[in-house]
Amino acid sequence: MITRTAKRKARLSITLDPELKAVAEKIAKEDNTTPSGVISRCLARLAADRKEKMMVEYYQSMSKEHDDYAKKSAKVIQKIASNWKD
Repeated sequence: MITRTAKRKARLSITLDPELKAVAEKIAKEDNTTPSGVISRCLARLAADRKEKMMVEYYQSMSKEHDDYAKKSAKVIQKIASNWKD
């Protein structure tokens, strides 16, 4: 069984619409946690989604950069190879 090490929690005061507060309380009750736990999970999911999006954008930019480099390299190689004598 994987156990989670206890982490010190930081306190944050937030203001929510009453409807969102009610939703957080309902989910907390269903999941046997607290409204803070529900909001914490939501923020963790948002952070993970944001990190994934940034990684995708980074790898896409690197892919384009590598593609550009490969095309330029191919031109240089063709130029060099065309000067070779058999």
